[in-house]
Amino acid sequence: MKLNDTQQRNAAANFAASWHNRGYEKGETQAFWMELLHFVYGVDNPAQFIFFEKQVRLGNTSFIDAAIPSTRVLIEQKGIDVDLSKPAKQSDGSFLTPYQQAKRYADELELSKKPRWIVVCNFREFRVHDMERPHDAPEIILLENLPKEFYRLSFLTDNGNAHLKREMELSVKAGELVGLLYDELLCRYRDPAAESTLKSLNMLCVRLVFCLYAEDARIFVSKNQFHDYLSRFEPRDLRRALIDLFQVLNTPENKRDPYLDTELAAFPYVNGGLFADAEIEIPQLDEKLKNLLLSRASDDFNWSEISPTIFGAVFESTLNPETRRSGGMHYTSVENIHKVIDPLFLDALKEELSEIITPPPSRSREKKLRAFQEKLASLNFLDPACGSGNFLTETYLSLRRLENDALRALTKQIEFNYAEFRPIQVSIGQFYGIEINDFAVSVAQTALWIAESQMMRETEDIVQKSLDFLPLKSYSNIREGNALRLDWASLVPVEKLSYIMGNPPFVGYSLQSKEQKEELLSVFLDEKGKPTKTAGKLDYVSGWFYKTAQFIAGTPIRAALVATNSVCQGEQVAALWKPLFSQFNLRFDFAYRTFRWDNDAAAKAHVHCVIIGFHGSSDTLVASSKSPSTETSRSAGRSGFQPLSCDAESPEKRLKTASPIIFTESGERVPVKNINAYLIDAPDVFIESRKKPLCDVPEIVYGNKPADGGNLIIEAEDYDKFIKDEPGAQKFVRPLLGAEEFIKGKKRYCLWLVGASPAELRNLPKVRERIEAVKESRLKSAKKDTRESADTPSLFQEIRQPETGNYLLVPRVSSERRKYVPMGFLDAGTIASDAVQIIPDSSLYHFGILTSSVHMAWMRAICGRLESRYRYSASVVYNNFPWPEVTPEQRAKIEATAQAILDARERYPDCSLADLYDETTMPPELRRAHRDNDRAVLAAYGFPAAFAESDIVAALLEKHKALSA
Repeated sequence: MKLNDTQQRNAAANFAASWHNRGYEKGETQAFWMELLHFVYGVDNPAQFIFFEKQVRLGNTSFIDAAIPSTRVLIEQKGIDVDLSKPAKQSDGSFLTPYQQAKRYADELELSKKPRWIVVCNFREFRVHDMERPHDAPEIILLENLPKEFYRLSFLTDNGNAHLKREMELSVKAGELVGLLYDELLCRYRDPAAESTLKSLNMLCVRLVFCLYAEDARIFVSKNQFHDYLSRFEPRDLRRALIDLFQVLNTPENKRDPYLDTELAAFPYVNGGLFADAEIEIPQLDEKLKNLLLSRASDDFNWSEISPTIFGAVFESTLNPETRRSGGMHYTSVENIHKVIDPLFLDALKEELSEIITPPPSRSREKKLRAFQEKLASLNFLDPACGSGNFLTETYLSLRRLENDALRALTKQIEFNYAEFRPIQVSIGQFYGIEINDFAVSVAQTALWIAESQMMRETEDIVQKSLDFLPLKSYSNIREGNALRLDWASLVPVEKLSYIMGNPPFVGYSLQSKEQKEELLSVFLDEKGKPTKTAGKLDYVSGWFYKTAQFIAGTPIRAALVATNSVCQGEQVAALWKPLFSQFNLRFDFAYRTFRWDNDAAAKAHVHCVIIGFHGSSDTLVASSKSPSTETSRSAGRSGFQPLSCDAESPEKRLKTASPIIFTESGERVPVKNINAYLIDAPDVFIESRKKPLCDVPEIVYGNKPADGGNLIIEAEDYDKFIKDEPGAQKFVRPLLGAEEFIKGKKRYCLWLVGASPAELRNLPKVRERIEAVKESRLKSAKKDTRESADTPSLFQEIRQPETGNYLLVPRVSSERRKYVPMGFLDAGTIASDAVQIIPDSSLYHFGILTSSVHMAWMRAICGRLESRYRYSASVVYNNFPWPEVTPEQRAKIEATAQAILDARERYPDCSLADLYDETTMPPELRRAHRDNDRAVLAAYGFPAAFAESDIVAALLEKHKALSA
């Protein structure tokens, strides 16, 4: 059974009251969970949904308290008096917390059955551990708070929406059909590469899709009107038939030729600009195209079932892939769109409507419902990189669904007098977009028209009255243009706007065209009107954050944008956010940390993204209803800018005063004190690049850079033959380690010719051949430094290798799946490549600090990423790290625990570091040694042993701030 928010809230309240101060583990676990799933989350048959006492082998037979296979949930249930934080003795003598106990069960399950979620519960509270983020602190939901936080346990039953999946499948198939039509039409143009051809073809595809949709959705007079009209013609006459049809669709009935063909005259007047341009070029069609259009695209497919939101994405798939790539466009799923719009405004609107509908019908409720509908109609939205209109379309649909919910409540209370009341007040005219591609602009407009027609049908069912969809209303609020060059106020006045949202182009700074770099430089200006020093190192998406912050400064407008996670990592953080925070008083309202952004196209694009909701208004302003009919809006200085309401229950006031929210990847909300530019709950500190360490510790440097064209490198498979052919060279061959060799245990060698005399080299012809090849390679380089190093071709271009002693090796890139980045000591005879960084003159103490959970927490928060892998930076991560001030006893303890880590590794000489640091296969001795080291380092900082990672980072940022001052 499906429950709405109000029903779930009431059910959660009843459940919490029923189980208050109850909870016997052995006797009541099943009843507790069955009731929760049935009454609060609407599971009709919970006995077929959740399973209890599942057997698992841990040396002896043990039992998992409960599991939900369909949503990958494992539950460890304890009695009401059990402290979930404290370890308890197990049958094997070990002491484990309930979570550790559950984790041990989970580790024994086969891969396909491992849980995504581990829930630990004692009838008083639920502790939720997301196994996608195993190092994060658990989310805690108290039973007493369940009525207002029931949504935080929605993952228990959420295994996807079947209707949405159906829409997605149909929309992707529609995109494939469009692609076929596009390809078949393109090859029939006289000049397929001409810009005029592509513009004509794009518009032709838009018109054909609208006609196919219109006949299936009954916008046209009959179900197969478009199909039946075209089927009359021979292939050679189809071109003329389409030209005539488009002209008729653009002509009002009272202005048409009175002698028009009867079937043509039956088509309705469409208008709206879709068929206005008579100059588009249409090629000659043939039998193959006729069959494709009438059989596959019409007979075999129902266009009325597509999602207009996804429609734009799949339609855009007809664009050339190279165009898509260079523009940085990525298709957007409906689920991901809601990650942006729900916390930005939709959740508050849903809550407001729920509070209006919940009380019994009354005259007061009728008034509030009408006012709510007016409020929806007064909101205005801008997507400054709207592409094919996904965000605008889904937002329109969401507002219209709310409007229809309000109309349902009204129809139960009153009878409409249509002379006085318009049932539909939300309009596509409330949605503004900027898009650089003319085809995408046409697609966005068409998607909105389709959305409008679908929602009008729903409204007709509610009010039991036919409503006129055609002719289309003229719609000019999506403008073709370059958003970084355009004045946004020329499209929508700032005082009229309510929200900005979208998914701007993702182009890394090293991949930008000359024009894109110039656009960023024109946007990022300092107080003197000159480009900021770091503007050239920013990703392209940063330009939209700057323009948005500038546009909304001092207003109640709120915004939320998607970006690649790079804007909240490494050097880009200070470069982008420091000026925005200082110039525009920017503050973050909510954020999704790094997650994989998938799309709805058949060939999915996987991008690692963040979502950031923010505002730049003063403390006296909030996002308002923008209703021009209220006295407050007239007296607020600018239309729509309202002071804080004195109504304590105002959703806008709650939005303003509520804590910022950080969302986990599953969508669970974590209220925090502050969201900083690294998207963590910590002070606003900006870690900028430093040349020297913040504290008195050894310097870290890059390894040695060959720049040799591969000629000084000897791969493992070539080693034996090389030594056999040139035995005299063996004294110059050294092991070479980069990150991959160090972590995965791979073998690689290099010629290390430092100190080799000319006489020695003269007697080594194979070595001389390689040196000559190095010289040729360097002379061909585009880099001046590399060409100059051709004078010393026997040596690595950059040498930083210690001559004696040991050094500490730190990989520059490492997997995000590891809790600890593997580091280790090597002797000076092993050459470090520039894929790693090295710390000469380092000690066990330095190793102990750097390999600790404290430094790992800092690294995870501050470092850059390569996709989602950690990118360890000397200038940002290491040089800014605030080291502890330790006593001799604390230092000795850390040195001892660091040595224990190395000793534990030595017990497994046949294992690589990748094996040892795999979270599934990590040996107990090594895990125990790391935990002991973690405790020693935490104590050195004065942190409690149970300090969560987010708390560690917050404390380190405070310490960094103090040390920097």
